[in-house]
Amino acid sequence: MQGKAIYANNCAACHGEALQGQPNWRERMSNGRLPAPPHDKSGHTWHHPDAMLVDMVKNGLVPGKTAPPGYVSDMPAYRDILSDQEIIAVLTYIKSTWPPKVLEAQKEVTLQQQN
Repeated sequence: MQGKAIYANNCAACHGEALQGQPNWRERMSNGRLPAPPHDKSGHTWHHPDAMLVDMVKNGLVPGKTAPPGYVSDMPAYRDILSDQEIIAVLTYIKSTWPPKVLEAQKEVTLQQQN
């Protein structure tokens, strides 16, 4: 699976090989930033519409756009590293691990954003 390999090479170091995120991902680190969240069903990736997920990977977390105003993150931008097709492949892989109920909830969020 192409998305899984791309994820392993570009995302797993922070978000975990099994999509589990970093320990205590809801608690701020000493630098005030949050650890990388999980991308499995326990995280909040599925709370975001597809277009926002692509934007987050492509451009990093941008305060006022894909993150709250003033938010500082360790999430890098991958626009010069991954193509749009590769980003979509990674997101498709992540979604393939979600149970049907979570996948359906994320589809609904995407549809609401499109309307």
